[in-house]
Amino acid sequence: AVWETFTGPHHIRTLAEHYGIFRDLYGNAYFIPSVILKIFYDFDEETVTPVYRGNTVKPREAAKEPMVEFQSQPDDLWTLILTNPDGNLLENETECLHWFIGNIKGGDITTGEVICDYLQPFPPRGTGYHRLVFVLYKQDGYMDYSTYKKQQPCLSLKERTFSTLSFYRELQDNITPAGLSWFQSDWDSSLTDFFHHTLKMREPVYEYDFPKPYLAPQKYFPLRRQFNTYLDLHRDPKEINKEILLQRLKNLNPLEPEPPVLPFPGAQSIPKDLTTWERRDLKRKRLGVGKYRNLFRGSNRPNI
Repeated sequence: AVWETFTGPHHIRTLAEHYGIFRDLYGNAYFIPSVILKIFYDFDEETVTPVYRGNTVKPREAAKEPMVEFQSQPDDLWTLILTNPDGNLLENETECLHWFIGNIKGGDITTGEVICDYLQPFPPRGTGYHRLVFVLYKQDGYMDYSTYKKQQPCLSLKERTFSTLSFYRELQDNITPAGLSWFQSDWDSSLTDFFHHTLKMREPVYEYDFPKPYLAPQKYFPLRRQFNTYLDLHRDPKEINKEILLQRLKNLNPLEPEPPVLPFPGAQSIPKDLTTWERRDLKRKRLGVGKYRNLFRGSNRPNI
């Protein structure tokens, strides 16, 4: 195709910079991916999942090694590596090696030497999207990868610790990066079984620890603030929840259905003898917003 021959490699480089591929794999270096990779995961008998440049592929879709095609002269030798710069669970600033095939002859990966067997993506729950990057290297000749060879199947995450930058610095006189493709993957339910039965480990779950919202010191005379809502900001949330719960229980009878809410609560009349702050508080109570959100349950919530 014309795009693959002329503008495609430069577009892929721009996309890779956008995704931080070069920064996280090669530091300050980059290359023009002149060889276009065509990668497909065979999901089932009727469906394949392609890998382009940054599309999403779920772990269950990438459970088995993909089909990889690229143009090559019959006698050329290649190295294909699949690495995850976001997925090393043991060491920071390193990668997780998912696949390593060396000495591929003529573009047929079945002729290559499997240095590290394929391992599916396994982004833990709570870590968001991980980038899985395919890099194709052109070899100047036969390469001895015995120092990188892993016992198969390799299920040790420690042994799969990898650094693209260190790898390329060591072998840069003999290999040249030529092809690049990547996809993104995030957690799905199939990984629970994968962690337990394949990796033989507890499934890690990450949660973001949100900082508490900033609360300015309480003022004796706050300006332009409704006094009751301002005081609620400085009250113990447990005390407020208890107050709302008591209001809810006061109107409930365990032997009778829950009383219905007012239809169109925002359109109901408000007694005229109430102060401004009481009017606003009554509106919030009828609508079930703010501290009154727990005053109603399920289908009995007001229809706003």
